Amino acid sequence: MEEIYQENAKLVYRFLLKYCRDPQLAEELTQETFLRAMNSIDRYDYSCKISVWLCQIAKHIYLQYLAKRGKEIPSEEIALDEMSGRNTAEKGIEEQVIRHYELMDVLKDMQKLPEQMREVIYLRTMVELSFREIGDILGKSENWARVTFYRGKERLLRGRNGEGPGRT
Repeated sequence: MEEIYQENAKLVYRFLLKYCRDPQLAEELTQETFLRAMNSIDRYDYSCKISVWLCQIAKHIYLQYLAKRGKEIPSEEIALDEMSGRNTAEKGIEEQVIRHYELMDVLKDMQKLPEQMREVIYLRTMVELSFREIGDILGKSENWARVTFYRGKERLLRGRNGEGPGRT
């Protein structure tokens, strides 16, 4: 477990920091993530990279933290808007509703993509990792990560145009 921690602690911390924007809280939640991972390592089924599994645990812990404190749980829409530098408070409610449904469609389309392509898109957009970091995590090259991201993005765009995300 020590090796897993050494290889993934920075990634999990950055992932949590992106959500909570509080370095101290991100550190605490990172520690909790690895504690829970250690206690449930026997349930890890190798269906995804261990780093992705750890980020799933981290997100769950963060959502539990928010729920315990009665804070509003942010949606993926808010996270994506923050990444693009847009302030949701400045948008009209109609635009927010439209964007929410568009985002839901994109997320549904992402589920139709091959697993590694989904992982690359997720790590690039939500965790904001470089292509080099993504390649390292997934055991591939930086160029592979870049090409996979581009192809995944193209499939999603084709899906938005009615051609279907799973088609090549």
